Amino acid sequence: MTSPNRENVTDILCIGAQKASTSWLHNVLNAHPRTYAFPNSAPITSTNKEAHFWDWNHKRGIEWYRALMTPPESERLSMDFTPEYALMSDAQIRECKEINPTARVIYVLRDPLARAISALRMHTLWQNRDAKPEEVEIVLDEQFFELLKKARIAENTSYFANYERWARHYDDILLLNYEDIRANPTDVIDRLFDHCGLSLGEMPPDARDEFHKRMNRRVWASVRYPVRSDVAHFLYGLLWPKRVAAERFFKVSFREYQEILGEVKAA
Repeated sequence: MTSPNRENVTDILCIGAQKASTSWLHNVLNAHPRTYAFPNSAPITSTNKEAHFWDWNHKRGIEWYRALMTPPESERLSMDFTPEYALMSDAQIRECKEINPTARVIYVLRDPLARAISALRMHTLWQNRDAKPEEVEIVLDEQFFELLKKARIAENTSYFANYERWARHYDDILLLNYEDIRANPTDVIDRLFDHCGLSLGEMPPDARDEFHKRMNRRVWASVRYPVRSDVAHFLYGLLWPKRVAAERFFKVSFREYQEILGEVKAA
C-alpha cells in the first residue's frame, strides 16, 4: 500500500551523466539501511536503479511511479538513478519538482571524450552481441554519424545546458567529477552522504561491512576495445567546446582525454 503523504515520490535523484559511475554510486548508497531501491521490474525499468519514469514510463502515470518508489518504511529514502533524466525538458523538470519538491539531486560530470567513447563502446557492443571485443571497431563512416545521433552524444555531454535547466527548479544540485571518484572515492561518498542527510555512523556493523565491500567493487564497465585515431580525434574536436565550457563554468578539470588520445591506434 502506497503512502501519498510522503513529501517526495523520489527522495534521491541522480540525473547522470551516462557512463560516469552512476551504477557504482547507486550500489554504494544502497548499502545504507536508510536508502531504498525499488524492486527490479525489467524491462519496464532498468534493474533496481533506473525507473525511467520521465522517458519510458510517463504514460503509466504518477501513481504508478509513486507505487514503485514508495519504501516499506516511510523513513527510508527512495532512489532513482536514471542518467537519461539529464536530458529532460524544462516542463518535465517542473513536473518533477511538483512531485519531488525536496529531492536531493546529483549530477556526475565526466570528460566529454572519455564519456562519449565509453557510450559508443556500449552501444556498438549492444549491436554486435555475438562478436568478440577484438572483432568490434568503430569506423568514421555514415553508420558512425547515425550512432552519434542514436547515442545522443552531443546532448549527453551538454553539461552546462542540462544543469541550467535543472538548476531553474533545484537550487542545491550536488555536482561530482568522475575523475574524483577514481582518485578519491571516500571523499566523494562523504560528500554524497552529507548531501543526502546520511552518515556512516548510523549504519550497523553488518551494513558498514557491506558498504566497505561495495566501495571496492566495480559495478559496470564498457568493454575496452581499441579506438581508431581518426574516430578519437574527430570526437575530441567535436566535444572540445563542451569540455572547455564545463571546466570554466563548474570550475572542474578533465584529464581523461589525455589517456584516450594516448591509447588510440592509427587508422
